[in-house]
Amino acid sequence: MMSAASVPAPAPAPAASAQAVPGSTAVQAEPAAPGQAAPRSAVTAVPAAGNAAALAHFAARLAFETDVSDVAAALAAGAGDVIVIDSRSRESWEQGRIEGAVHLPTAEIAARAAGTVPAGVTVVTYCWGPGCNGATRAALEFARLGYPVKEMLGGFEYWAREGFPVETADGVSRRPADPLTAPVSGVACAC
Repeated sequence: MMSAASVPAPAPAPAASAQAVPGSTAVQAEPAAPGQAAPRSAVTAVPAAGNAAALAHFAARLAFETDVSDVAAALAAGAGDVIVIDSRSRESWEQGRIEGAVHLPTAEIAARAAGTVPAGVTVVTYCWGPGCNGATRAALEFARLGYPVKEMLGGFEYWAREGFPVETADGVSRRPADPLTAPVSGVACAC
C-alpha cells in the first residue's frame, strides 16, 4: 500500500484559462496575462521521470524492441547474429514478406524453433503492423523457450511503407517510401 507521502501531489492549475482546440480533444492554454505565471502544458502536467528512471525505461525498451530501419540495415549487411521471423499466417506470408525472413507462425514456435533458429542469434519477430500484437505474442513464445528476442516495431506495414524489399512468389519488389514514415531520398533517417 502506498503511503500518503509517496503519492505525488496534483499539478497546480494553470495560471491562465484554457480553451478547446477546434477539431481536437486537446485543450490549448491561453497566454498568461502580464504579471501571471506561464500556463503549464499538457506535456508537463505530469512531470518527466528522473534521469535514473528515464535511463532504465529507455534502455529497457531498446532491449525489447527494434525498428524496421535497423532490421533492414542488419539484413543488408548480412549480419549473422539476427534471424527475422514472420509470425503471420501462411496466407499473409504469401501475400508479401520481408526478404530473407523465415516463416514461423506463433502456434508453431514451440515445436519448430529448435530446428529453425541457429544458436547464438537474436530473434526478431514481426507481424502485420502497429495494430497487431502477433509479433508480441511470438516474441513471448521465443522468450519462454530461452531465446534472445526483440519485436520489430511497425511490422510488415512499416517495412513496406519505408520502401524496403518485399518478397512474394513473383519475386522481390520495392514500393516508393511513404514520406510520412521515411525520407523519400532513400537515405536512412539516422534516428
